[in-house]
Amino acid sequence: MDQATVLRQMVSANIEKPSARVITVTSGKGGVGKSSISLNLAISISRMGKRVVLLDADFGLANIEVMLGVRPKANLADLMFRGKDLKDIIMDGPEGIKFISGGSGIQELARMNKEQCIYLTKKLVELDELADVIIIDTGAGISDSVLEFVASSNEVLLIATPEPTSITDAYALLKALNRKSEFSKSSTTIKMIANRVRNEDEGRNVLYENMKNVVDRFLNISLEFLGSIPQDDQVSRAVMKQTPVTICAPNCGASRAIEDMAKVLLSDGEEKETVPEERGITLLFSNLIRNKFKKKQ
Repeated sequence: MDQATVLRQMVSANIEKPSARVITVTSGKGGVGKSSISLNLAISISRMGKRVVLLDADFGLANIEVMLGVRPKANLADLMFRGKDLKDIIMDGPEGIKFISGGSGIQELARMNKEQCIYLTKKLVELDELADVIIIDTGAGISDSVLEFVASSNEVLLIATPEPTSITDAYALLKALNRKSEFSKSSTTIKMIANRVRNEDEGRNVLYENMKNVVDRFLNISLEFLGSIPQDDQVSRAVMKQTPVTICAPNCGASRAIEDMAKVLLSDGEEKETVPEERGITLLFSNLIRNKFKKKQ
């Protein structure tokens, strides 16, 4: 019995247990505010009474760590291969959120043996029980690791700014995603966030509508609009202070916009809960492992 089959069976065995809602945040290029949005969305959702875990899966840059001013002692790879428990790799963050550094864990999934696969699944079931919402901050761009994560996710937030390179690269990510055989259009929700815009009109009617028209025409992917975040100097100041903007400037335009989007996400989530669906971090990793093994065959 191969590893993917083992993990799939364990997911099925635990399907009745509580599963976290997993939201994957991505972008076509770096420097568009993806990690800042991930962190501040986590804080906003936590303030609304949800248990939130933030997984930093940007292995090259680890921006979340820098923004929080922390240096994790252990990461996901330590859980997978070095005998660490979940409690050893989860760190406390601001406003009640929890934080996990991905390390090189995702890149090392393909070399797991059967025993490691079973061990990881048991630990991930624990994580599903500890969190209501898990936010995954992926790397930027269209690398294999980013595309595999996005293709394995049921709910994706795509960050873009009005810069031409950001728009072009966001479309390139969707185009590359559309070519992946494991990507399911019917079971994946993709919502766009327009960051650093001058006003709501630029975010929705210019950035989003233009992107949606091209995506509808050439990719036939459903792209929804979550909201706009205005250009705000308080965001860069917060990064310099290594303090999330929703904490050091909770009433600024960017913070209020992120809070509004958090409310929309939670409202959408409550509606979806009336319709039974498979979800959770265990399912996402099951998809990741299965997709990696398919590429090997």
